[in-house]
Amino acid sequence: MTAPIPSHDLYFDDLAVGTSWVTTSRTVTEADVGAFAGLTGDRFPLHTSEEFARRTPFGTRVAHGLVGLTFAMGLMWPRTGQFDRSSIAFLGVKDWNFLRPIAFGESIHVEYEVVTHRASRTKKDRGIVEFDVRLLGAGDDVLQRGTLALLLAKRPADAS
Repeated sequence: MTAPIPSHDLYFDDLAVGTSWVTTSRTVTEADVGAFAGLTGDRFPLHTSEEFARRTPFGTRVAHGLVGLTFAMGLMWPRTGQFDRSSIAFLGVKDWNFLRPIAFGESIHVEYEVVTHRASRTKKDRGIVEFDVRLLGAGDDVLQRGTLALLLAKRPADAS
């Protein structure tokens, strides 16, 4: 069941396995890749040198794989705000796979679905939610995929 991204905060109690969302899109630009290279120090020539990249199997520069992962996270949570009040911690990434390159100028979006939902055994006010995350490009090709986990608060009695 794909749900519209809510305009209000979601808590652990509001989620169920199978609930899914689709984000808006954004375009990956040369400036994004340059900023990422500068921020991280990862100036590998596949991403920064067209001359070098032409001699690779890709034939042109492509975005760093981690650009895709970080943009996926940005499209999902900070941009939607759906867990702004309930998110306690980002717990991690499991089995993240880089399936296809991300071209400069490619529009990407994310589809994500609740795949596990379990209350904390030690703290009654929270639970862990895992999401199957698919970063999609043009034509809905799956570019990257994996599982992201959040520790979310249960809905407080005074939250509506």
